[in-house]
Amino acid sequence: MANAKESVTKQGNIQVQTDNIFPIIKKFLYSDNEIFLRELVSNATDAIQKTKLLGSIGEFKGSLKTAKVEIKIDKEAKTLTVSDNGIGMTAEEMEKYLNQVAFSGAREFLEKYKGVEDKQTIIGHFGLGFYSAFMVASKVEVISKSFQTGEPAHRWTCDGSPSYSIEPASRKSHGTDVVLHMSEEGEEFLDESRVRKILTKYGRFLPVPVFFENNQINNTEPAWTKKPLELTQEDYSTFYKELYPGSFEDPLFQIHLNVDYPFNLTGILYFPKIKEHFDVQRKKISLYSNQVFITDSVEGVVPEFLTLLHGVLDSPDIPLNVSRSYLQADANVRKISSHITKKVADKLEEMFQQNREDFEAKWNDIRIFVQYGAITDVKFAERAKKIALFENIEGKFYTLEELKEQLKDGHTDKNNQLVVLYSADPESDHGYISRAKERGYQVFKMNSPLESHYLGHLEQTNEGIKFARIDSDSPEKLIDKGIEVPCKLTEDQRSSLVGIFESLKEDSTLSIAVENLSDADMPVTVTESEFIRRMNEMQQMSPMGGQAYRMQSAVVNANHPIMVSILEKEDEEQQKNMAKQVLDMALLSKGMLKGEALTKFLERSLDLLK
Repeated sequence: MANAKESVTKQGNIQVQTDNIFPIIKKFLYSDNEIFLRELVSNATDAIQKTKLLGSIGEFKGSLKTAKVEIKIDKEAKTLTVSDNGIGMTAEEMEKYLNQVAFSGAREFLEKYKGVEDKQTIIGHFGLGFYSAFMVASKVEVISKSFQTGEPAHRWTCDGSPSYSIEPASRKSHGTDVVLHMSEEGEEFLDESRVRKILTKYGRFLPVPVFFENNQINNTEPAWTKKPLELTQEDYSTFYKELYPGSFEDPLFQIHLNVDYPFNLTGILYFPKIKEHFDVQRKKISLYSNQVFITDSVEGVVPEFLTLLHGVLDSPDIPLNVSRSYLQADANVRKISSHITKKVADKLEEMFQQNREDFEAKWNDIRIFVQYGAITDVKFAERAKKIALFENIEGKFYTLEELKEQLKDGHTDKNNQLVVLYSADPESDHGYISRAKERGYQVFKMNSPLESHYLGHLEQTNEGIKFARIDSDSPEKLIDKGIEVPCKLTEDQRSSLVGIFESLKEDSTLSIAVENLSDADMPVTVTESEFIRRMNEMQQMSPMGGQAYRMQSAVVNANHPIMVSILEKEDEEQQKNMAKQVLDMALLSKGMLKGEALTKFLERSLDLLK
């Protein structure tokens, strides 16, 4: 015939250095045997992308409207087939690309068409992906017909040994079928639900239509591949629900990344509402390379504090190991990580400056990001100073500089340090807060899971400021107003009072302290060392946990009228009963009175009422 090439059967040996290459691929190259499907579907996608690129420069004349990848299972024949109607291969190309392990046709193609726009959409890189098929197949057939006019179809066959054969085959149109004859170990991949799950995991956003069981399983144009100006807020919300089906809450806002220099990076990062136990929020950022899912372990690419975000990152410039299963650290990764941090800081500053009221409304939901970033990332900490907020009991917000200005008069200690009083639970601390407010002190709400770490960070990086929880001590001890409160008791009475309360102690970690407070204060209050409390909270946050230490003080107000009443009782038992009652009231207010002690307190209260 005119221009048809003569078809002949040809045999030869794959060019490898050792007969053991296939066991190495099966056992060591890929961490998970399901990866074979990602690799084969990626190769098929490449074949179609190449035809699109060639079509854009006039070298491919065929139609691209029906371009697709199709996966079929034949349980009776025990085969899984990945088909495409892409560029196809000649017999020479089969020998060149399939018989040389680690020869990447994708890389050669990119070099040949260097400078052509959109070449980055070619996925393949190492030239090893095809051989992952032998992890699950005892024999692999490749039937391919080139897009080039007059080229016949050929079949390449290999049984997992270095031997192969290429022979004439029948295929009506250009494209490739990869037929896997499943081994005993690979028969699990003849299950439709198993295959659908893998395709959804790795191929749900591939750039060409992928069909399985006659249904398209992917979105070829996910939101991150579009320009921000092309998207509405509704589009971003819809895509979030596509990423996380069953999500009940919309994210607070998102950041759309679109960088093409000095590296390629696209993606959308969403700020979710963080729950108290925020570790469950991790592994919600998916890393893609040219729309192929790689991993959801993005440590290194994304700064640690931003692993709490949700969303997608896509970059062909992130270095992967040979199997594309693990990230490799290099300068590009560090640049990308720094860029993401900068973009997040830019977004937060922009929100703060453009609509502070809306930023304040979102603050309680985003403060963990800001606090975590300030603690773990020096560069972000500098940016965070401008937008980190502190909310007082009345619901008014201040930046750190505004807070310093607000409290500079009347909130310093004897060392002229600014003391910021705060409460982790305003409802439980109502009594403490009320007394502080009566004396003109401001109290702030600080109750995030990272509060202890964050306050320690602020004290270390900002001279002249310290934070004290309202129940850690009386404000009079923390803040110096130069007012001495005289004691209304004699030294003997004071000593007797200490003895009475010491005799009532049932907890060795509770110490008794008698202080000269205002007679308007409670007769007894329970406080805890700020240092010990923070240490315990930090240990609770640590993955290793740790033993909690208790060190509380029952502060007896020597100036309260009830103390005089206790001392005036002639009967020692009555003295102890009254003292025990006020001590238990203080313990009850802190949630420390339980079990038998609580029952006795209630019985004693009833007796007193009688």
